[in-house]
Amino acid sequence: MQRARRTNPYPFTWEIPVATVVAVALLLILGIHAGRAGANLVAGAGLTLPSRETLFTSVPGILGGDAGAGLSSPPSQLAGPLAVRVWVSLIEALLLTLTLWGIKAGMDRWGPGRIQGMATREEAERLLGRSRLRKSAAVVRPDLYGKRR
Repeated sequence: MQRARRTNPYPFTWEIPVATVVAVALLLILGIHAGRAGANLVAGAGLTLPSRETLFTSVPGILGGDAGAGLSSPPSQLAGPLAVRVWVSLIEALLLTLTLWGIKAGMDRWGPGRIQGMATREEAERLLGRSRLRKSAAVVRPDLYGKRR
């Protein structure tokens, strides 16, 4: 039996899933702040980013539509509640799409359901395709493609 086809005896542990959940949660929180910053930037308030201390405590205010939540010195011209909600929704949808795509790509590459030992289309064409048959035609059918023709 091939060594690659044996099951991996290493047990699945909790560290990798927890790290993934924490990273995705942090990405979503940063996406909320990026959506608010985009809304304020379009509204003319400039790039507005919260301080470290208010990074997590300002999230409920931002989700409520408050464009100045968590800012140490909010500018006078802030985005409206609808603009904040639209921008946050767009950024979150983009981040969720990219996160799901990344998880799918990672599971296809390293997950338990990956296919091991399969050639890519290019490798199969190079080894088994028509171009290879034409190159080795004299060996495969010397009566038809030998040196006499």
